[in-house]
Amino acid sequence: MKMTEPKNLYIKNMVCPRCIATVQYIFKDLGISVERIQLGEIATNDSLDEAKKVMLREKLTDHGFELLTDSKSKLIGQIKSLLIKWIHYPEEVLNKNFSLLLSEHLNHDYTHLSKLFSSVEGITIERFIVRQKIEKVKELIIYDELTLSEIAFQMGYSSVAYLSTQFKNETGMTTTAFKKLKRADRRSLDSI
Repeated sequence: MKMTEPKNLYIKNMVCPRCIATVQYIFKDLGISVERIQLGEIATNDSLDEAKKVMLREKLTDHGFELLTDSKSKLIGQIKSLLIKWIHYPEEVLNKNFSLLLSEHLNHDYTHLSKLFSSVEGITIERFIVRQKIEKVKELIIYDELTLSEIAFQMGYSSVAYLSTQFKNETGMTTTAFKKLKRADRRSLDSI
């Protein structure tokens, strides 16, 4: 019996472990096997006929996800998923810059990735990275388990001053003012 290579499907807005669990449940509910799943991507050995694809799209949409079909959307989805994974759920300390990591993981020149991302998303990859990092910084400030120096180090900032400047530029307030807020002024990762 011939083993088939799993087919990768790319899913927009799949940005956290809970999203992974939800998408995995949707696939199980539809009887579609899952070989591998990670942020923004799922691999299956099942071939999907048009009726199954329609049901999958509907179920994903009902839960705030979108099945990406064209190559540009897939690539944008991969860029976002990788950056979110590296910023919010790092498995190791990254000792390379994001442009090099994206080029290596996606087998595309960074200039191509950057132009495509900007033309579709309306912001640069660098701006997207800053926004993601600031959301992670907000989370860490709210948890109140690390000092600002530790947060700056963990997030790859060269200094607390640089982190503070970028935080104020992005949010309009200082880290101290944010910490004093009674409510957490945070955005969901898929809305950034």
